[in-house]
Amino acid sequence: PAVGAPAKDPASSGAGGAPLPVVTPLTGSVPEGAVVVIPLKGEVSKAQFFFLRRIIKMGEAAKASAFILDMDTPGGELGAGVDILQALLKVEAPTFTYVNPNAGSAGALIALGTKQIWMAPVSAIGAAAPVMGGGQEIPETLNAKIVSYYSGYFRSAAERNKHNPEIAEAFINADKEVKVGGRVIDEKGELLTLSAQEAAEKIDGKPLLVAGIAPDVAALVRDAGLTGPVVEAEPSGFERAALFITMLAPLFLLGGIIGTYIEFKTPGFGVPGAIAAVCFLLFFAGHYIAGLTGMEVVAFFVLGVILVLVELVFFPGTVLLGLAGAVLMIGSLLWAMVDYYPDAPEWPSLGAFLLPLANLGVAVGLAGVFIFFLARYFPQLPVLRRRVLTASQPGGGALGMDEPGTALDVVRAGDKGRAVSLLRPVGRAEFRGQLVDARAEGE
Repeated sequence: PAVGAPAKDPASSGAGGAPLPVVTPLTGSVPEGAVVVIPLKGEVSKAQFFFLRRIIKMGEAAKASAFILDMDTPGGELGAGVDILQALLKVEAPTFTYVNPNAGSAGALIALGTKQIWMAPVSAIGAAAPVMGGGQEIPETLNAKIVSYYSGYFRSAAERNKHNPEIAEAFINADKEVKVGGRVIDEKGELLTLSAQEAAEKIDGKPLLVAGIAPDVAALVRDAGLTGPVVEAEPSGFERAALFITMLAPLFLLGGIIGTYIEFKTPGFGVPGAIAAVCFLLFFAGHYIAGLTGMEVVAFFVLGVILVLVELVFFPGTVLLGLAGAVLMIGSLLWAMVDYYPDAPEWPSLGAFLLPLANLGVAVGLAGVFIFFLARYFPQLPVLRRRVLTASQPGGGALGMDEPGTALDVVRAGDKGRAVSLLRPVGRAEFRGQLVDARAEGE
């Protein structure tokens, strides 16, 4: 049946009719109008969310005719389950969950985010009680708050996709009694779990939860009347790495900012500049793999860096170039962290920028603290001591030394001179026609 049509009789599901379509692995881009199968195996986690979101965006860009979650999960992170459900609710194309064979806990709640649910002949769905990360029971008061909030949340998702909201609440709330057509489906005091046959049973001419039973994904595609090539996506190793990179985004920004600061304060290009480049590269690479950004954002960031360098090297004091470069760099960093979908409005809502702003704020705040201490104690740090002038270095005395034969023979406190190079913080200055090594202390 089409989306929203009555359930197919379980006994006839997958039998007869048109030949079964061929399910092929997805290589490269999604074919136009394809049916995209997304496996959701093992514990629900943020890594699965990143993978699913990338495939959804690829499919929407190719005008996919449908998305099918091939699900086998005992549950997992409730927060990740909510993220996956929200991503599914944004999809315009028909969405399906194929329970193959388990949709436990968070998996049951994710299934409610699709427009149709199908099940394998031997399968189960339900039992979504929240527990601690280690599997322990949640304290009673906290559990009551969690159940109360998420019961309403998943009722709302079920109603939107025309599933029975009472069933959705009974998955997570053991105190919920469910009656359908005057018949008690779930008694109070027990979490609801349904087998394929129970979920597909028709009461008053309407299936309890699922649209049909199918032996495999190919049979589901045929029996649901879906058209187009059927492709199955697989997560890459890079996507697993992207999970850690995006979680550590503020730290990579911190490393990039501090490395850039130290590089500008020392002559030549050295280790700090290389560290900054690697940090920014990892930041953009992780968000690109996770599906949060594209190469155009990286191009704007590089353009911003070029504008800043042009001002520093060729047009010092020209505020416009440096300001434009800084705006491009900050804007690209923020945009890289925005969760944007192809069919979304051209300009994301303010809420989409809250997490990126928080990440950038954390990075800038921590960088400010580090930079303060670096500026104050830079010469005393053992690793960095060789980057500043000392009495043992040749090429002229450093200001502030009073040993015989040093700069104080030429320069005294209160004398006025002229800097003949940028002081970052070390450079050259001229006093009474004589050049000396100088180090800036302060702004």
